Amino acid sequence: MLRLAAVLFTLISATMMGIGVVAVLVAGYDTLIPIAAAAIIGFVVAMPVSWQVARAIY
Repeated sequence: MLRLAAVLFTLISATMMGIGVVAVLVAGYDTLIPIAAAAIIGFVVAMPVSWQVARAIY
């Protein structure tokens, strides 16, 4: 199940990071710190999400 979670993590993290960056840009924050923070938050949040999706698939 760890391999499945790892594969899913690559897809889910890219998606969640993209959603976060787009949300920050739409909100009007166009400097480095908010964009990087949104990307990091998306990366961290994607870990438990990918584990739960892998558990549901498995």
